[in-house]
Amino acid sequence: MNGASPLERLLRRDRVITIAGVLTLCLLAWLYIVAGAGLGMNAWEMSRLALFPHLQTADVASDMTSDMPGMDMPGMDMSGMDMSGMDMSAMATEPRVWGAANWALMIAMWWVMMVAMMSPSAAPTVLLYARVHRHALAQDQIQDKLAPTGVFMAGYLLVWLGFSVAATALHWLLEREAFVSATMMSSQSRWLSAIVLIAAGLYQLSPFKNACLSHCRAPTAFLARHWRPHAVGALRLGALHGAFCVGCCWMLMALLFVGGVMNLVWVAALAILVLVEKLFPAGPWVGRAAGIALIAWGSATLLV
Repeated sequence: MNGASPLERLLRRDRVITIAGVLTLCLLAWLYIVAGAGLGMNAWEMSRLALFPHLQTADVASDMTSDMPGMDMPGMDMSGMDMSGMDMSAMATEPRVWGAANWALMIAMWWVMMVAMMSPSAAPTVLLYARVHRHALAQDQIQDKLAPTGVFMAGYLLVWLGFSVAATALHWLLEREAFVSATMMSSQSRWLSAIVLIAAGLYQLSPFKNACLSHCRAPTAFLARHWRPHAVGALRLGALHGAFCVGCCWMLMALLFVGGVMNLVWVAALAILVLVEKLFPAGPWVGRAAGIALIAWGSATLLV
């Protein structure tokens, strides 16, 4: 035992290393979002709790832009501009000019947010993958000395990067059409809020959602069915797991367009819901109850 090589001692601690890595990644992602995701915005100011966010967006945007001359808004050059006589509340709802830098920042914001929200619920599958790989190595079924757990996680996160690119494109479209506020990054349209809430609720009750969720809730069966050795296999397996997670949660992520893409209250609430759905025994029932609540919430939104 004492003669074990440094590599062998490292492999015995792969569980601790994996947990520490996932926790560090998640913590850094949350810190990045709380710090404003490089967009020059205050995430705390954007974290408002409202039953009907679209009613509050215009008022809050007006309050936030009262000091807009000193505010750094990506895509807007405020220097040298005469702010006198300008309607600041109207300006707050105007779409930004999306340059290449702004696109990159927005994609990064969405991706890091997905990392922060999805990493905790993916951790059990990542840990199980490391354990299965270690067992296969001990049984001489594979020859890889280092478990490519990081490659598995990379495949998982690359799928969420693809989702983030699509979400950013939709964000740009909704902001351009004035459905989403450029200042608060939340819905300023009753119809958008209602449609997204009801659609998310219906999706929660759909067979496709349940099929994707069943894969996420049964990592042992997933790995047994789709296992492939080596780094390429790990990347493929991680991407496949990510695809099932996207299929399970994409409509929940769309709810951020209602409450606010950088609204920490909504981000945390959705992250907790995803965690409960995937890891807790009553998760599927919680998800269905959430679906019914979302449908009722969206219907009520149509009346206000």
